[in-house]
Amino acid sequence: MALLSIVLPAYNEEQNIANTVSVLSGLLEENGIEYELIFISDGSRDGTFAEIRKAAAENDRIRGAEFSRNFGKEAGIFAGLELSGGDAVVVMDCDLQHPPSAIPQMWKLWQEGAEVVEGIKTSRGKESLGHRLSAGLFYQIMSRLIRMDMNASSDFKLLDRKVVDVLLELPERNTFFRALSFWTGFRTESVKYEVQERQYGESKWSFWSLMRYAVSNATSFSTLPLQLVTVMGLVSILFSVALAIQTLVRYLAGTSVEGFTTVILLILIIGGFLMLSLGIIGHYIARIYEEVKGRPKYIISRVTDNVRGQAVGAWRAQRREHNPAE
Repeated sequence: MALLSIVLPAYNEEQNIANTVSVLSGLLEENGIEYELIFISDGSRDGTFAEIRKAAAENDRIRGAEFSRNFGKEAGIFAGLELSGGDAVVVMDCDLQHPPSAIPQMWKLWQEGAEVVEGIKTSRGKESLGHRLSAGLFYQIMSRLIRMDMNASSDFKLLDRKVVDVLLELPERNTFFRALSFWTGFRTESVKYEVQERQYGESKWSFWSLMRYAVSNATSFSTLPLQLVTVMGLVSILFSVALAIQTLVRYLAGTSVEGFTTVILLILIIGGFLMLSLGIIGHYIARIYEEVKGRPKYIISRVTDNVRGQAVGAWRAQRREHNPAE
């Protein structure tokens, strides 16, 4: 019987773990779907991992791991993919804002041959105006930079095992899961859903965290910002040529005057372009530096007793079972 893995990254979600386990387990058992739930605590500072461990002790289908510190949602997703063993894998939010009711439909589409099933938002649910505007700006920036329509996309999706294996083979450290599922190019279907309200807690995303997330993902997936450096250089050249022609014409006409203001403005404009260009190039160099170091995407400090595998850090628990002296 085919196995469905559900990956649930969690950051300070202590209050949501038990409810999430109850809702998902009941739904999947009701629909006759063989499953496993994989929780990844992303360096949570509350009792998230304790709740995961408690749930795993009560149900062997539930497994979990905790990072040594906060590595970010992308790392949590890939750690969950690494630990998953299902024929298909669903990635969703631990707070159930991604509706569990859509999972049976995703599962049916997968059984019918879909290799990627994308969750497409029809609404963002009840959010503050500030959060809605910042999220909208984020998706607009991302859509333009990576040349994909990200406005309705989400991390809520089902992936066939072959797609998961492709993603796990990617050597890059800085990843953008949401766009990479488009990039893989496998047969894709979609399921529409409405964002649900959180039962406990509040969103961890702020305007600035979304902007940092946008910049980070844009530079990891697109070279368009680097091309903007060339555009700014061309604009500076055209501006300088136009100014030079104007100055020469006025000189030949005998109407030239001291251009102190013009010189100051020219210096400020070109200086601004140069500093912005250096900032963009510097960000990409920093990305290259991070990739060249070859550090892992994440470090697992603890796992539930039923976790096996080669995830970073998890191997220690496995080795001690074979050699208690270690």
